[in-house]
Amino acid sequence: MSWRSGVADVAALHADALEAQIRALRVHCAVLRSVANRGSTTEELAVMTKLARLSAAQRNAIIHQFISDVLGDLEAPGYREGLLAATPDLPDERTNEQVDAWIELADMLDDPRLRTAMRRMGEYAARHAPGPYDDRDVRAVEQVTDFWVQRVTAAIDAGIAADSPTADSIVADVVGAWLPMQDGGDPRPGGDGEHARSRLLEQLEMAADPSAERYWQLLCIINGWPVRPSLATAGQWLMTALRANPAPGVRAASISAALGDVGQPDPSAVLDAYARVLAEVDTIVAAVTADRFDDHTPCADWNVRALLNHLVYENLMWTSLAGGNPRNDFAADHLGDDHVAAFRASAEAALTAFRRPGMLAQRYGPAPGWRLVEQVVIEMLVHGWDLAKATGRPTDLAPGAAATTLAAVRKMYAELPRTPGGSFAPAQPVPDRASAADHLAAYLGRDVNWTPPG
Repeated sequence: MSWRSGVADVAALHADALEAQIRALRVHCAVLRSVANRGSTTEELAVMTKLARLSAAQRNAIIHQFISDVLGDLEAPGYREGLLAATPDLPDERTNEQVDAWIELADMLDDPRLRTAMRRMGEYAARHAPGPYDDRDVRAVEQVTDFWVQRVTAAIDAGIAADSPTADSIVADVVGAWLPMQDGGDPRPGGDGEHARSRLLEQLEMAADPSAERYWQLLCIINGWPVRPSLATAGQWLMTALRANPAPGVRAASISAALGDVGQPDPSAVLDAYARVLAEVDTIVAAVTADRFDDHTPCADWNVRALLNHLVYENLMWTSLAGGNPRNDFAADHLGDDHVAAFRASAEAALTAFRRPGMLAQRYGPAPGWRLVEQVVIEMLVHGWDLAKATGRPTDLAPGAAATTLAAVRKMYAELPRTPGGSFAPAQPVPDRASAADHLAAYLGRDVNWTPPG
């Protein structure tokens, strides 16, 4: 052996040793980053370091033991094989994110919530799909999932409420795509019905567990696979739509019955109430300055500017309905540079439309026109209350109108599912002596004791 080849061999050995050291240092660095992000203790640092240094066989053994513990003797080979096939495979050149994902995954394997969710899914599979899965089954599930997520996301973006009759057609489309995949499912037109919707809801409720979703997201991160976006928002919308529309046409029939029941001796009183509520909300809107636009509101997803935008949109939308030309620009900016002028213009347009001779008695489907006005009174009262809360103004809006509206709301919305994804949260407690507007807000899910954070 020449001295040159000897140097080359030594250099190669040193290079291999350095690469091993570099990999070890990267793992150690990733662990330290994870510790820093989590605020872990010294004891947790030791555990995390040990987890990060496990071999592939040791990682797989942990996952296999978890699956064995959770599924026990369940006869669900397809589900079991799918879980066993998705094992954490950390690459040699692992990123901080991959190491952190493995540490998080290993930590959550003892979480009772995850174990319960995975067991529940296994039991469902044992009842409905116990056999082995093939690639076609997996692709079919992915395609149907992509379809309903896309369909539901479009509905959410368009401002369609999950508990409205408009959601019925979206539910029908989803059920139509889902049914052919089911054991004994009916792919023919007309297969949609109460039984099919109940079974789809059961399946979604079983699968809608955040810990189980996180389990699969972490596996994707560890293995370098594409991570599917969370299905939580779309799933909650679809589940609420199924609860509100348990069979085709049920929600529409319920609303028709409620709206067709006149129960209002003087429809023009609703228009007078709308004018009074508008005047009080206008005062609140006019007091808002631009430096408050980013402030929080009782509506968790909206800041003050978004809430103002929604108030304007509601006036515009109900005006368009009264004119027979419904708007579809829910997500647009309706404020421009002057939120006060935008609100006043929308209010004036609505009043003009509602004061058109004959409008209050005109039929809009099953409902007379004054029912449309009643709906926008509800919107102005509730979201005006939100704005008053957010900006520190009194919330005792239009006491007489609020009291009358509360009675109507309790009748119309009593059957709505109060679950995530719906229009309203569960009714909240409120003191008996609170204002009518406070009672209305609480019935529609607001916390009357809410204050801006910070």
